[in-house]
Amino acid sequence: MGTRARPGEHVELGALLAASAALLSVRLLAATRVGFGDSEALYACYALHPQPAYLDHPGLVGVLARAIGGGTAPTPGRAHLVTAVLATLVPWLMALACRACGASWKRACAAALVFALVPEIAIGLFAMTPDLPLAMAWTGALAAAATGLRAPAGSARAAAAFAAAGVLAGVAAASKVSGILLLAALAWTYASRPVRPHARTVAPWAGLAAGALVLVPVVALEARTGWPMLRHRLVDTQTAAGLSLRNVGALLGGQLAYLSPLVVVLAVLAARALWRGRDDAVGALLLASCGLPFAVLLPLCLWSRVAEPHWIAPALLALVPAAARAPQGPSRRLVAASCALAAAVVAAVHAWVLVPSLLRLAPASYDARLDLANELRGWPQAVHAVREEALAAWPPGSERGDVVVVGPHWVVCAQLEAALRGDVPVGCDTPVPDDFDAWWPRARWRHADTLLWVSDRRFGPPPELPAYVPVRTREVPVERDGRTVRVFTITVLARRAQA
Repeated sequence: MGTRARPGEHVELGALLAASAALLSVRLLAATRVGFGDSEALYACYALHPQPAYLDHPGLVGVLARAIGGGTAPTPGRAHLVTAVLATLVPWLMALACRACGASWKRACAAALVFALVPEIAIGLFAMTPDLPLAMAWTGALAAAATGLRAPAGSARAAAAFAAAGVLAGVAAASKVSGILLLAALAWTYASRPVRPHARTVAPWAGLAAGALVLVPVVALEARTGWPMLRHRLVDTQTAAGLSLRNVGALLGGQLAYLSPLVVVLAVLAARALWRGRDDAVGALLLASCGLPFAVLLPLCLWSRVAEPHWIAPALLALVPAAARAPQGPSRRLVAASCALAAAVVAAVHAWVLVPSLLRLAPASYDARLDLANELRGWPQAVHAVREEALAAWPPGSERGDVVVVGPHWVVCAQLEAALRGDVPVGCDTPVPDDFDAWWPRARWRHADTLLWVSDRRFGPPPELPAYVPVRTREVPVERDGRTVRVFTITVLARRAQA
C-alpha cells in the first residue's frame, strides 16, 4: 500500500481516466441535442405528481427528477447534464467497491474500465431512469458491506459500514423493486458460516433494519391501495406471459447487445471466479449478491414477454469485484479486446444518435418507427403545436379541464405531460390502466369540452368517441437529415351539442 508504484502500474488508472473523460464529453454533447426517451419522460412526470410509489417503480426516481427540476419536471437538457456526471462517477464507485472487496488498485481500475465501457453502463446510465440510482446504491452497498466484513467484528468501523450497507440497500429498493433482492442477499450473507463472528453482533441486523425503514412509505402506500404496483407488474402487463423460446432468445441476444460479446465471455469467467472465491466472508457476500437476484430475475425474464434484457443487470454487478479480487484474472489480450469491442459499440450508438447524416447508411428496409433514436427527437415541435391548438380551443371563461390533451398510450402522454408541466391537463387511453388514470382519470377527460388527441404513426387515428366530433387535424412532421422519420398528428375533438 505504501510502496512506490512501479513503472506501468498506473496504466489501468490512466485508461480509466481517459475513458471517463471521453464518455463525459460525449454525454455532455448528447445532453444538448437529445430529448427524453419515452420512459424518461414518464419519470419526469413523477416530479409533477409526488408519490412514494407508482405503477412501474418506487418513487425515488421521482424525487431525483423533482430535485433536478427545482420542484417541477426537469427539462431534458438539465436532467441529462446531471445524469452525465453521475453516470461518469459510477465506474469510479465500482473501482472503490472492488478495492473494498480486497482487489489491488491495479485490478480494481482494470475491472472498472471494462465496466465503464459496457454499453449497458456507458449508454444506459445516461438516461434519467431508476437504473442510475439503483446502480449507485447497489454498488455502494457492496462496498460498504465488504468494508464491514473485513473489519474486526464488533468494531466501530464494522458498525458504520454495516449501517451504510443497509441504508444503501434500502435506497436501491426505493429505486427499483429488484433492490429488495439486495436486502435479502445481505441477510443471506450475514447468516452464512464465513460471517458468523459478525452475525453474533447487532450491527449487520441493525443496518438491515435501517434499510427496511427506507421502504416504509412505499409499503404503506401499496398496502393501503391494494398493491397496485405488484398487480400492474405481475398481472395487468403479463397477459401474454409464459415460457417460450422467444423469451430465451430475447434474453440471450439482449446480453450480447447490452454487454457486448466479449464482455459476456468475461462475465462467464467472472462467475467462475465468484464460485471459487465463495469461502471467505467477502466471497459469500458477492455470491449472495449475484446468486439470489439471478435466481429470481432469470425465471422472471424467461416467463415475461415484456421483460427487458437489463432486468438481470443488478445480479451481474457483483461479478465485477469478483473478477477483480480473483487470484488470477483473464488475459490482458482478452481484456483489451473486450474494451475495444465494447467501446466500438458505444461509439457507434452515440454516432447514430448524434450524427443525423448517418441515416444515409440505413438499408432500404429501414423502418423509422423501430429506430429508438427517433424517440429522442421531435417533441419540442409537437408540444409547440399542441400549445397553439390548446390556446385556440380555450374560450373566454373556460376552467381547467375544459380542454384536455389526450394520447393513445402512456409513451405519448408522458412526453406531453413532462413538457406541458401541468399547463394543460393530460389524459391517457393506454389499453391497460396506467399512472394517468390516477392523475387525470378517463372518466374525467371524457367529459371535457374539447380534446386534443395527439398521436404518431405508431398508434393510428383517434378512436371513435360518440360524444365528440372531429373539428380539424394538424400534422407535425419531424425530419432527420432531410428524411421524415416521425409525423405527429393533433386532432381537435369538440363535444357534440346536446339535443
